[in-house]
Amino acid sequence: MNFIKVAAACPVTRVADIEYNLDNILKCLDEANKNHAKSIVFPELCITSYSCGDLFMQYSLLEGSYLAIKKIVEKSTDLDMLIAVGAPLNYKNVLYNCAYIIFNGKILGIVPKSYIPNYSEFYEKRWFSEGLGLIDEKVDFEFQKEVPFGTNLIFKSGTYCFGFEVCEDLWVTIPPSSYLSLLGANIIGNLSASNELVSKKDYRKALISNQSARSMSAYIYSSAGVHESTTDLLFSGHLLIAENGSMLKENNRFQRENEIIYSDIDVFRLNSERLKNISFRDASRIVPFEANIINFEYKENKIIVFDRYIDKHPFVPSNTKLREERCKEIFNIQASALAKRLEHTNLKKAVIGISGGLDSTLALLVVVKTFKLLGIDNKNIVTITMPGFGTTDRTYNNALTLCKELGCDLREINIVKAALQHFEDIGHDKNIHDVTYENVQARERTQILMDLANKEGGLLIGTGDLSELALGWCTYNGDHMSMYSVNPSIPKTLVRYLVRYVAEKESTNEVSETLLDILDTPVSPELLPKSDKGEIVQKTEDIVGPYELHDFYLYHFIKNGSSKERILFLAKEAFKDDYSEEEIEKWLDKFIYRFFTQQFKRSALPDGPKVGSISLSPRGDWRMPSDASFNTFK
Repeated sequence: MNFIKVAAACPVTRVADIEYNLDNILKCLDEANKNHAKSIVFPELCITSYSCGDLFMQYSLLEGSYLAIKKIVEKSTDLDMLIAVGAPLNYKNVLYNCAYIIFNGKILGIVPKSYIPNYSEFYEKRWFSEGLGLIDEKVDFEFQKEVPFGTNLIFKSGTYCFGFEVCEDLWVTIPPSSYLSLLGANIIGNLSASNELVSKKDYRKALISNQSARSMSAYIYSSAGVHESTTDLLFSGHLLIAENGSMLKENNRFQRENEIIYSDIDVFRLNSERLKNISFRDASRIVPFEANIINFEYKENKIIVFDRYIDKHPFVPSNTKLREERCKEIFNIQASALAKRLEHTNLKKAVIGISGGLDSTLALLVVVKTFKLLGIDNKNIVTITMPGFGTTDRTYNNALTLCKELGCDLREINIVKAALQHFEDIGHDKNIHDVTYENVQARERTQILMDLANKEGGLLIGTGDLSELALGWCTYNGDHMSMYSVNPSIPKTLVRYLVRYVAEKESTNEVSETLLDILDTPVSPELLPKSDKGEIVQKTEDIVGPYELHDFYLYHFIKNGSSKERILFLAKEAFKDDYSEEEIEKWLDKFIYRFFTQQFKRSALPDGPKVGSISLSPRGDWRMPSDASFNTFK
């Protein structure tokens, strides 16, 4: 599935006590190995400690560091783990601050620190030279000859491509990791010794998160711990793992024992994002050097314990405050887009069909907000309720109540007589409740709405959402069609939260009560006759499956181009407490079948605003042939 477990470690150290430091590094390696980490990043100069000062010029310290590296190399023979550890390197009588990259009994390469800070509390240039511009060099040790040395090294095992930089490198205008990412590195390690100041933690965290987003990579950051502290400087042992702008793991700083954090990195997702982002590919032309790709091979990379949160509802922020901000933003996008269309067409009226269901409710709320923006009276919102064979008292009354409470022009047109006449005209038995029975009603409603829009000089507003479009759960040239649609890129799981947001934050008590009852009503097109008790018989999720599953499938299929196997793996992890594996696979098969066979409906969509990163508009984000086979994907 292209997941890999990585680690960031902060061992306990003593300044200039190499044996002590080595012992704790080896303990961390053993611990990481027990937890099945495949890569581990240690702090900058952790073998000697960062704050040695003029001791870096002492032969004993440099020789001790060299011997410690040799012991770590020997230790790595028994580990299936890529190790990045910090130590000095005396190369041609010049001292470099380096990251040693070790795997399976070898130093695969050595990466020098490109930028040496020499301002404020830092004066590294007293001891170290910058590695900027060093590429394709070779270093000879007694135990290993011609070790690659330079800033252009990328370490590759299958789809996992590692690049490394050291501390200050991240803080410059164009970090080395930017170049390495453009050359293919999708996992970046930073060996750091960043001292602690008030608020520096927040800036550091934002810097790492942003760099992982810009470079579309995972970023593993390990900084020197409290025991490095000396003279005027305090270090905190900050450990962070980010991925494409999201912070996956962060430790509690100021720990006084060996500490390691872990996370599973989704390399498939990173590569998928890069594949789609043409600008990322084009930017590779600015890299001033070619990569030196150093291949290595993991013995295995099985997921033993999956250490990653998989969001069941990827379209909906789990944080309450963030979710409210997102809902407010979406409403502003929808209303502003509709306002532009009304201004452009110079229309002062909107026509909308109201069923008492979620989608038409959301669309009506958007129209109301838009009219407020434009200073148009709500009486110019012509709301039509069109009861049919399956309309229940609950949805009917909610539709009437909501329109009245919002002060709209409410009209009722019963479609039963028209539908029966049409059955007679086309020779369809009214007792056969098939797709014809259902679609006659849907198309009759759309015809009424279209004709009324013409009569009133108004814009017919479409109500269908993204989830329905993905499944093709709409009648072609029925509810599928409108003059402008406001919900086409909002999935069903998010529709609920948008309606709830209005109910809780932007409504009077009367409107709020109606909205909350609409939220509690089962999702249904109400095209089949209601039960003897007057209740809804046709429940959408009983037919096509739970929308929360379909929205999950849609997100991962479109966002990352995930295969069925990968989506199954993620869904079983996310919904393990909610659905059986058989149910998850059953509805995924249904999703794939309907997604491919219903593309022709999406190819003829009316205009509508894009509000999120996933849209199925044939004019922008999703251009798929209507006749594509699903056999490769099932």
